[in-house]
Amino acid sequence: MAAKNAQGSRKAAPKKRKRPPLDSAARFEQILKRARNLENFSLCLYITGTTPRSTEAIANVRTLCEEYLPGRYELKVVDIYQQPQMAAGDQIIAAPTLIKSLPAPPRRIIGNLSSRDRVLVGLNLKPKRPDQAAKALHWVEL
Repeated sequence: MAAKNAQGSRKAAPKKRKRPPLDSAARFEQILKRARNLENFSLCLYITGTTPRSTEAIANVRTLCEEYLPGRYELKVVDIYQQPQMAAGDQIIAAPTLIKSLPAPPRRIIGNLSSRDRVLVGLNLKPKRPDQAAKALHWVEL
C-alpha cells in the first residue's frame, strides 16, 4: 500500500522481509533442552546409618550429580535412624531411597543407585531407550 508524503506524492511502502518458515516444534524442543540444562535439582537421599549399602548409595549419587549436574543440585542426606520424623513425613518404606522433588515431576528411586542408566532415566537426565522398557526402573511419581 502506498502512503502520501508531506508534499502529496505517493511513495512506495517499504518491502517486508520474508522470513524462512519456522519449525515451531523444533524450536520448542531446543528451548526445552536449554531449560533442562539450567534447572536446579533438589534431591534428598534417605539412608540407614553407616552401612555399606548406605555408603555406596551416597557415593553413587554424588558421582552422578558431579558428572551430570555440576553446580546445579542440592543433595540432602538424611539418616532415618537419627531423624525418623523426616522419614515418616516423606513416607519412606525402604532405604536407601532417593527423592527428586525439583524439577517436576517428583520421583523416588529405591536401592543403592548402582545402575547409572536407570538412575539417569529416573532423574530425567537421559531419555528412556525402547530396548530397556522391559527393565523398568523402580520409581514412583508423587
